[in-house]
Amino acid sequence: MTKPLIEICVEGIDGFAAAQAAGADRVELCASLLEGGLTPSMGVVRQVLTIARIPFHVIIRPRGGDFLYSELEYQTMLDDVRACRDLGVAGVVFGCLTAAGEIDEARMTALTEAARPMKVTCHRAFDMTRNAEDAIEALVRSGVDRVLTSGQRDTALEGLDILKRTHDAARGRIVIMACGGLDAQNIAQVLAGSEADELHFAALHTVPSGMAFRNPNVGMGGTALEREFEVTLTDEDAVRRTIAAARG
Repeated sequence: MTKPLIEICVEGIDGFAAAQAAGADRVELCASLLEGGLTPSMGVVRQVLTIARIPFHVIIRPRGGDFLYSELEYQTMLDDVRACRDLGVAGVVFGCLTAAGEIDEARMTALTEAARPMKVTCHRAFDMTRNAEDAIEALVRSGVDRVLTSGQRDTALEGLDILKRTHDAARGRIVIMACGGLDAQNIAQVLAGSEADELHFAALHTVPSGMAFRNPNVGMGGTALEREFEVTLTDEDAVRRTIAAARG
């Protein structure tokens, strides 16, 4: 059996460096994983290009929440796609839906065309669609290269049956990349049960801030005050263990 390609989802340049050192085949580069991943700054993208020895794909997601974007948000996505293309990034990751819970084919096609020659992945907006098989057909028509999915459930284990049906529906026309709570204990089971082409996970851990002075009277962004003094990092050891488990 061919060893599956392993993509690690990271936040920022330190996350990229950790995933690369731990043996990732490819990285999805994000900001704000607490919101499921948002578009990183172009400064981050440029800096990652200076240290990258493996390909990375940049998420194009202007905000958290749903995937029904205003016209201004959509134009921002187009600009970010073009900026990544012009910088020489390997790929981009995005997803647009209609209010009815279907793939927005017009926007997905336009974004994909703007991205070339980069590779294009539809992210887990796919998991919020009404029907997985219909969504696959729409993505194929839009020219997308791969789809990231947990089988329309919170975790890949819960969505395993739908993951397998999605793989079967793709019929080799689009790459199926499984995700959703993957770790060293379950990744081999998900790979065998889904027959996914690629695997995607984030291996995160939280460490205390290095700040010696901590103002107890100010919080930023509405998060719990203790969150101000924590840093979320990619766990190199967990990445290595999970890759090893996937490859037996």
